[in-house]
Amino acid sequence: MAKVSPFKAVRPTRDKVSLVASRSYQSYTKAEVEARLDFNPYSFLHILNPGYKYAQNIKGKARYQLVKNRYLEFKEDEIFIKDSQPCFYIYKIIDRNKNTTNGILAATSIEDYKNNVIKKHEDTLEEREQVFKEYLQIAGFNAEPVLITYPDNTTLFEIINTIQKQRSEYEFATTYRDTHKLWVVTDTHVINAIKNAFKGIAALYIADGHHRTESSYLLYQDNMDNSLTHAFMSYLIPESDLKIYEFNRLIKDLNGLTKDAFLIKLDAMFRIENRGKTYYKPTKKHHFSMYLDGEFYSLYLRKTNCTFNTALDALDTQILYKTILEPVLGITNLRTDTRITYSKGQNDMMNIKTKVDSGAFKVGFGMTPVTIDEIKTIADNGYKMPPKSTYIEPKLRSGITIYEF
Repeated sequence: MAKVSPFKAVRPTRDKVSLVASRSYQSYTKAEVEARLDFNPYSFLHILNPGYKYAQNIKGKARYQLVKNRYLEFKEDEIFIKDSQPCFYIYKIIDRNKNTTNGILAATSIEDYKNNVIKKHEDTLEEREQVFKEYLQIAGFNAEPVLITYPDNTTLFEIINTIQKQRSEYEFATTYRDTHKLWVVTDTHVINAIKNAFKGIAALYIADGHHRTESSYLLYQDNMDNSLTHAFMSYLIPESDLKIYEFNRLIKDLNGLTKDAFLIKLDAMFRIENRGKTYYKPTKKHHFSMYLDGEFYSLYLRKTNCTFNTALDALDTQILYKTILEPVLGITNLRTDTRITYSKGQNDMMNIKTKVDSGAFKVGFGMTPVTIDEIKTIADNGYKMPPKSTYIEPKLRSGITIYEF
């Protein structure tokens, strides 16, 4: 039984929301950040990059305090307002390809996370957990919701559909040509209907935001007397609205092997077909594409090697790791080895080809995306996927709704 709650969001005024909302800080180039900071005084990047005001790159606790200061200034200048009562927020995203996501911004329960009602499929790094927990502790707010998915639910679909027939509080487009709409839900009957619908859902699954969730849990442990730390802000969407892409792999060298020696080692586990210059992208599980020395290859896992003891063993990212990356290329730690990097599947194998042809990498691998059923099975059984197993959309904007502690 999942517990979700309304909350009093701090959010931009209607006339400024399009100017405030920003992508994640890491997604901007340096030039993009500087342009927005120079020409848009309302951008949430002014809060995320407070040292810009002093022409300094300030880090650690000093930066987190400045983040809080800039945030308070936005509130003082009435760029942000705070809702007077707890609300749910219906949030719709239509991307440039006309893919639509409909979800609910809500406060989700730390107890649910602790008790495995909210399930995870990725490991987290302790250092990142502690850094973000410290940020939350000092800044006192979170502006980027965790993306959580739930099984398609008729009741929630009907509630969302009914609310969206009303005029939205926000409607704006981004330079990425995405359209964002938000409705504020204040009606007590509707709020209770949403809460009751989630009570009938046995489990929720984190799609994106594992570190943010774990950091919120650490914050809760240190501040259990503060009821606001007993929850964290999430964007809950049905499974059918989730977009899952693969992460392809790029490797800088062949671990001292010649091309022929490398292919011979792969032949023990895979049926290999040289496709020459013909572009190849796999369409089935346990099939992989490889780009090496100006040529595409298809790799089919031999049927004799298709015996899997666990759901993790059957995951393509795990298969690639256990059959090639670790035993052949000598990559034992996927999180720290500098010889491997990742390219999200939206960039496709042509991006792999470009980077290998440039000489920056020696070989690249592609695979099919992980499915939602695989994610759920991994999470249900307590396994953790290898790093960069999924690239998930939608990617949410910061600063549209803010959860204060």
